[in-house]
Amino acid sequence: MDVDMDAVMLARIQFAFTVSFHIIFPSLTIGLAAWIATLLVMWRRTGREHYYNLARFWTRIFAVSFAMGVVSGIVLSYQFGTNWSRFSDVVGNVVAPLIGYEVLTAFFLEATFLGIMLFGWNRLPPWLHVTAAICVAVGTTLSAFWILSANSWMQFPAGHVVRDGIAYPDDWLKIIFSPTFHWRFLHMLTAAYLTTCFVVIAVGARYLIAGKHREHALTMLRMGLGMAMVLAPLQAFFGDSSGQSVRVHQPAKLAAIEGHWDGDEPGPVPLILFAIPNEKEERNDFQIAVPYLGSIILTHSLDGTFPGLKQFAPEDRPPVWGPFFGFRVMVGIGVLMILVAWWGGYLWRRGRLGEVTLFTRVAALMWPTGFIAVLAGWLVTENGRQPWVATGILRTADAASPVSYTAVLTTLILFVVVYSVVFSFGIYYINRLINRGPVDAPPVGATGLPSRPITGMGRRPGSEIAEVEV
Repeated sequence: MDVDMDAVMLARIQFAFTVSFHIIFPSLTIGLAAWIATLLVMWRRTGREHYYNLARFWTRIFAVSFAMGVVSGIVLSYQFGTNWSRFSDVVGNVVAPLIGYEVLTAFFLEATFLGIMLFGWNRLPPWLHVTAAICVAVGTTLSAFWILSANSWMQFPAGHVVRDGIAYPDDWLKIIFSPTFHWRFLHMLTAAYLTTCFVVIAVGARYLIAGKHREHALTMLRMGLGMAMVLAPLQAFFGDSSGQSVRVHQPAKLAAIEGHWDGDEPGPVPLILFAIPNEKEERNDFQIAVPYLGSIILTHSLDGTFPGLKQFAPEDRPPVWGPFFGFRVMVGIGVLMILVAWWGGYLWRRGRLGEVTLFTRVAALMWPTGFIAVLAGWLVTENGRQPWVATGILRTADAASPVSYTAVLTTLILFVVVYSVVFSFGIYYINRLINRGPVDAPPVGATGLPSRPITGMGRRPGSEIAEVEV
């Protein structure tokens, strides 16, 4: 098969662009679905209407994000056939069913109950609306489960047999729960929740600074910070555990992440804080490192070591720059999230969370941090897997379709233009929704009377909401 290597690189850039655009939206919607379900449950249990209004407000933002995620995700599946047909031939027997399970068990669940969640306001019994929101949250989590399962199998395949160069499933439990899956799934799910936490915190801080929607703003800050104070440190544990899995199952990736070249000699490994990896001369320039700390973090011992890049053949090494710098961006943002969450927790404890302080202004700027960390993490994951698209089974260069450079370049340009327009309009509309803020209106049950909470608490009279605002 005659494959233009320049076309392969362009195909990789095209897929990287589209998948990076796509992952932004699931990173938000996974957490938003859980956040909306939580708000609705709290509304039903406490009878406090501002939980209802907050849920309705965030549902509008969820709807826009979900739609953009679906549209951008469809394109990815087509690229398997247009640019990566050999990938489909070799590993399609394993990967395609996993993606199919995601559609059957997750996307259909989301789509079915999403209609109720979006258009059922004041038209259905409140209990059904709350149930629909919970089902949507479960569906988004199942989506993450199956996508991470498929990707983890590609990182370290298991439970398969290869006959005539084609992978066939042999043990579906080993395929679904491949060795790198468990910690990666928890790491990604927590990343999505943290992304949502800091978006919610930022919006609450933005309202406090603007002097509007104060009650809603304080609820967003308290709930967002309460979650972030727990999840941000927990994410560090999940990240460390995932790193241990990488050390065992993907040593070349770990060497690239750490910028570790010489690993054939015993002795402590320093933790490299910063360096300029020099792949041509197989060393690091301008290196700043902390002695022993690499061994302590990565091997949990004072003098542990692990393979360096020089111990792998040059054709089997991943590129170093992407994993090396992507990892440091991800970790740096993680540390920033912990500090900001604990800073806010301290002010909350002192009773100063409702004041406009330096923290409030910093918190208002934190909304993109989760997205950047997720993108950096996926750069580490996917770039660090190279040169394999399915480790040990199929190299990336051998997975490409025999398409021309011009064809791939043309479609790449079109994708950049169309996605830029769609993304711009989406962000513009979401920003308009945020500027408008929650609309204070009492919920109305299916009977036309104010609905009652589970606790039996009454509600103040209010007019019906005739329009569905999504």
